Amino acid sequence: MRTLTRRLALPAAALTAALALTACQSGTGDSAAPTTAPASAATPSQEASTPEQPTAPATRSTPKPTKAAAKSATPAKTSGPSGKQPGGSAADGPARTLCTAENTKVVASKVSRPINHVVLTVTNVGSRHCDALNAPFVGFENSQAPLGILEESKPQAVVGLAPGESAYASLVLMGEPTPDTHARTVQKISVYLTANSGTTVTAPAGTYADDGAAVSYWQRTLEDALVY
Repeated sequence: MRTLTRRLALPAAALTAALALTACQSGTGDSAAPTTAPASAATPSQEASTPEQPTAPATRSTPKPTKAAAKSATPAKTSGPSGKQPGGSAADGPARTLCTAENTKVVASKVSRPINHVVLTVTNVGSRHCDALNAPFVGFENSQAPLGILEESKPQAVVGLAPGESAYASLVLMGEPTPDTHARTVQKISVYLTANSGTTVTAPAGTYADDGAAVSYWQRTLEDALVY
């Protein structure tokens, strides 16, 4: 009888302990459960559809130039004749043109040195600058061809004349004598400043020339013309 009671008591005690343990675990689980639902995590599709906003670069303020700096940065204007700008318009100064019989006066003068020379002087009598190009085309009355040109007298630049200024060309009256050389007294000299514009001047008294006569290029000074 005792043996059976003890055998029944053991299972009952084990069952009671198991129920107690289960009750404890159930109570512990209820108390440990969080009262607030965790924040929902963003889904991969939401993260991909929301691009990261770029950060705008910091702006720099550009310093404004001072009046002195702006003035120094303005290029200086170059002046032409009489303080005017070169170019040819009314604002830039007088335009240049060719020296012709219409805007010049030509005179032939005799000189004592060197011998057998006559000087042609062309003076700008117009109101604009003109250029005395190259050498004049010179001929004596009844001559068949213009005089030869002394190429060694060619200047480095064109001779330009302001109103009232003059240029000079030297007439060499006698060339190297040859058996066929013919000499004669000259009374009129034809002077062409361009191929289509010329005038005739009176030769100085006693002008005597032969077939070897020649003319120099226009020179800026009388001294330069008399070198040839």
